[in-house]
Amino acid sequence: MDKIFLGIICFFSFLSALPLLLILGYLLVKGASALNWQFFCRVPQPLGEAGGGIANALLGSLLLLVVAFVLAAPLGLCLGIYLAENKKSRLADCARLAVEILQGVPSIVIGLVLYTWLVLPFRTFSTLAGGAALALMMLPVSVRSAEETLRRIPPEIKEAALALGVPYYRTILRVIVPSGLSGIITGVLLSLARVAGETAPLLFTAFGNPFLSWRLDRPIESVPHLIFYYATSPYAEWHRLAWGASFVLVLGVLFLNLTAKFLTRRWRVQF
Repeated sequence: MDKIFLGIICFFSFLSALPLLLILGYLLVKGASALNWQFFCRVPQPLGEAGGGIANALLGSLLLLVVAFVLAAPLGLCLGIYLAENKKSRLADCARLAVEILQGVPSIVIGLVLYTWLVLPFRTFSTLAGGAALALMMLPVSVRSAEETLRRIPPEIKEAALALGVPYYRTILRVIVPSGLSGIITGVLLSLARVAGETAPLLFTAFGNPFLSWRLDRPIESVPHLIFYYATSPYAEWHRLAWGASFVLVLGVLFLNLTAKFLTRRWRVQF
């Protein structure tokens, strides 16, 4: 009976991993042929010409994720510290509830709200608006991971620092936070992986740009938006670029998730 149940568990484990393997295999077949030096270093060619690449989308996605990280990571860490240190506070309960509700808000609604807040007043789509939309989506994961990580740190570490006369704020910043740094970074990486493939909020905020752009106050291209735009076009060359961009995007998200898993395992071994 033990071997039978072990076989059933292995069978269903394989079934759960099969969709991922099929997606990766299909993207490898369809998208790997588009990968070359030109694909990563050049912008898309004019309509009707072969070749080109997605350098503008890669740069745009990187800038959007950097802006989202700068906006979400410090706020998520501060809120996570507050929730972990004030477990029974009414304000903490309200903040925790707000974070949970924010996590369930559809991404397209977040994009529409940021369109009203940052696009309409300034009369332009921008990198900053797109990064702010992604930051709002990152915030719940960052907050919850920081809170749960700091709660799992043994209270004796904090008590020892306070017993030595270390001020409370220095105990938090120099003892508690460094002790849970791996878990906090894991949460940030998981939140980045979650928003890296989002398209809906970027349609309302970053919009897209066929040229290379470094400016935060101008529209910018992203890999998910490029995939959406090219995949719905009638041109075979754009379809090829869309498959290649899909393959690169999935590999990037997979890398972030694997890195987060590695850091999580390392932090668990430490404690």
